Amino acid sequence: MEIVVRLDVMLALRKMKSRELSARIGISEQNLSLLKSGKVKGIRFETLAKICEVLECQPGDLLEAVAKDPAAR
Repeated sequence: MEIVVRLDVMLALRKMKSRELSARIGISEQNLSLLKSGKVKGIRFETLAKICEVLECQPGDLLEAVAKDPAAR
């Protein structure tokens, strides 16, 4: 299994730009971009909670566990 970040989907649904979200939760646009692309190893619960508060969603709306593609190995 791997965790896929669906932050871009939630931003689109809320019609919000990454720039606005980063300003409202207090992290840099660069760090938010890394999170959106899944290139981070972890996220603080505090940051996840802030994102959920601003986007009015649950953590499960942002993160999804999917089976790894065996062909990609």
